[in-house]
Amino acid sequence: MNWKKIEISHYKKIALVAHDYKKNDLMEWAEYNRFLLLEHEIYATGTTGKILEEKFGFRVTKLQSGPLGGDQQLGAKIANGENYDMLIQDYDVYRKRNININD
Repeated sequence: MNWKKIEISHYKKIALVAHDYKKNDLMEWAEYNRFLLLEHEIYATGTTGKILEEKFGFRVTKLQSGPLGGDQQLGAKIANGENYDMLIQDYDVYRKRNININD
């Protein structure tokens, strides 16, 4: 079997996404890892990015807020070949969502 060696740089492009009811969980995780996160390029959906900047002083590239399409914006970037080394998404799978496709 042929193995391919892939160089992984120390500097990472990290995307962080947290839906409303999981933002506190992601902020706890970010606080625990704040010194590590400072060494990397951080991307986040709007509100999550704003909280990270205000609370921890991270420099964050903010996308649209989730309800305005931030998750889709990130997905489109990935689908169009923009590389991220890590995506951390804290999603509340138990929260019922009322979606009206006619709105």
